[in-house]
Amino acid sequence: MSLATRMAFGHELIEIAKTREDFVVCNADTKTCGLEKFGQYFPGREFSFGIAEQNLVGGAAGLAACGNKVFIATFAVFASMRACEQVRTFVCYPNLNVTVIGTHAGLQVGGDGATHAAIEDVAIMRSFPNMTVVQPADAIAARSIAHAAVNFKGPLYVRLHRNPVTDIYDPETYHFEWGKAKTVADYGSDMTMIVSGILLKKALDAAVILREEGVGVRVLDMSTIKPLDNEAVIKAARDTGAIMTIEDHTIFGGLGSAVAEAVVQNCPVPMEIVGIQDRFGESGDPELLYRDHGMDVDSIVKKAKALVGKKKG
Repeated sequence: MSLATRMAFGHELIEIAKTREDFVVCNADTKTCGLEKFGQYFPGREFSFGIAEQNLVGGAAGLAACGNKVFIATFAVFASMRACEQVRTFVCYPNLNVTVIGTHAGLQVGGDGATHAAIEDVAIMRSFPNMTVVQPADAIAARSIAHAAVNFKGPLYVRLHRNPVTDIYDPETYHFEWGKAKTVADYGSDMTMIVSGILLKKALDAAVILREEGVGVRVLDMSTIKPLDNEAVIKAARDTGAIMTIEDHTIFGGLGSAVAEAVVQNCPVPMEIVGIQDRFGESGDPELLYRDHGMDVDSIVKKAKALVGKKKG
């Protein structure tokens, strides 16, 4: 096991700040990703706005309008909903250099309760012009994205997760690229799984099971949800003839919708969107919630077989 992606990102940003003085951090008085201690390490570079996310975004926009690179950190559900208008109008509309760190995303937040589980945030953020949306699959990817985010220009939404997950990537070889999908497994050409976020591990486990049962699966990590790697999506559709998307997010407006938009306009093939099926998040053990929502390994395997069946039919 490793750090949660939120802690890996926050800790790496602190390490980067030791050698770079060209960014500041704004907090909402919540313990999201370790950045609540940023001001202790770097006096004058951290601003706390309390539990007032609308003011948080407004203040960050003001700092960015004066030429600063600004990171803001809060729960994803508050960044995308409570401060929705401020992100849209004060950050995206003027195309300011603000990175919104949204933590505690998806059903993995079951321990904090349904109200804190952001399951609609990608749909909201990707609908804003000028906004880029990224999501790491593990702590290794989160650290790499932290470095890329410091150099990024413009509005950016980084979607992070509450609990530790198993590392997939090798820190010696992994390098994040904006807008590029990464092939993490290629066991054949029966179908492609396109995943964003921490469910990548479940997709890989499912792909191994399917390979043993004679179903060849390609697995892509779509860490940048917007702009989507349309070229990789279209190639996957043409090469394998069936696509399954997997995300810890509602099936409406997220990764699945983005991929479907690319597929239907370029290379229509059978698709399955695995995610939260028009329901709210719930309180409870995340693994039980994944099973209940059909997002566990066994459910992914079953849905993959049905999808390949549609393709053959």
